[in-house]
Amino acid sequence: MQPLRTNVSSLNGTIHVPGDKSISHRAVMLGAIANGTTKISNFLTGEDCLSTIDCFRKMGVSITQNGSEVVVEGKGVNGLQEPKEILNVGNSGTTTRLLLGILASCPFHACLIGDESIAKRPMARVTKPLRMMGAHIDGRDHGNYTPLSIRGGSLEAIQYESPVASAQVKSAILLAGLHARGTTSVTEPHQSRDHTERMVRLFGGEVVVDGVMVSVTGSQQLTATSIYVPGDISSAAFFLVAGAIVPNSEIVLKNVGLNPTRTGIIDVLQQMGADIVIENVRNEETEPLGDITIRTSELKGTEIGGALIPRLIDEIPVIALLATQAEGTTVIKDASELKVKETNRIDTVVSELRKLGADIEATEDGMIIHGKTPLKANGTIVDSHGDHRIGMMLAIAACIAKGEVFLQRPEAIAVSYPMFFAHLHSLIE
Repeated sequence: MQPLRTNVSSLNGTIHVPGDKSISHRAVMLGAIANGTTKISNFLTGEDCLSTIDCFRKMGVSITQNGSEVVVEGKGVNGLQEPKEILNVGNSGTTTRLLLGILASCPFHACLIGDESIAKRPMARVTKPLRMMGAHIDGRDHGNYTPLSIRGGSLEAIQYESPVASAQVKSAILLAGLHARGTTSVTEPHQSRDHTERMVRLFGGEVVVDGVMVSVTGSQQLTATSIYVPGDISSAAFFLVAGAIVPNSEIVLKNVGLNPTRTGIIDVLQQMGADIVIENVRNEETEPLGDITIRTSELKGTEIGGALIPRLIDEIPVIALLATQAEGTTVIKDASELKVKETNRIDTVVSELRKLGADIEATEDGMIIHGKTPLKANGTIVDSHGDHRIGMMLAIAACIAKGEVFLQRPEAIAVSYPMFFAHLHSLIE
């Protein structure tokens, strides 16, 4: 259990958030199935991405890592070897689902297992379409939960209408489609993050995007490349909110990814009246990035839902905290996907913020938050529930709380942001 800094008078300084988690995963995966040597800079060294590296090493891929610099000696998808050991995905849903898409075309057997949290996360949304393409998949509850067993091989293209806007579902099918006979397409109810589409093109592949439908043709060969991973906007979100709600604050976040399918948090901050400036935008053809300055702001409540939700689904826990410090009522809806994240993030966010005095209630698909509410504590014990984003949100909440706050299971934060507390404390000092 870790004591958290409370009643912080200001946050000031410049930080570089770690590399984007989604892009880091995909860079290793596509590098492994490409031909040649791929060099990755600013790779996220969090536990989730290290799980991806470990899985591909077990399939015979040479991967060397020196801090945030990673070199992948690609073998092509036909060069992957049957793993002698079980592939442990740890806490990573991205590793699990995207890896299944790659394994679906591999003519060998593999077993995937993860931690207690992964064992609760639904996998049928991926295993169903991959079975439709010809992969043989089994597992707990008929392949809906890990452990999972897969034997891939010859795949046929499908035209799949996904019931959810999920980049993991879309990516798994597209990765399988790269090695299927014919043209595979995925149609979503709203556009989810498009890192896979952008990265396939970066590796020389072809992807066709038509509104909410994305297509790939099979038998594509990918070629190694060099990749700079922008800072993770999902990690930056915690400091964007901190800068807006902690008094007398000004925080500069350098080299943050600004992919338009991920910038919903910026839209919300602007809707709520935050003092936020974006500068030095570059690299727009591949993965755009820039510098963001956030200052203490007078905020107003807003409504968040519809097509905006897939663009900020991972940021909703900290947006809920932001809303507690806005005048009026904020409504978050259409976010039932939160129930199948590392925790049921709707119920968990509500219960944990209530411990600090927030006026917040859960709904079937979101939350209603009434502000502006001072947060207070008296030796209050809050809990990450093993969820990295809940843990970071609570650490930021503690900054504006009066009284002592203690965090249970702070180690969960290392999944995506190993330097989080060091960066937070640097802004306080």
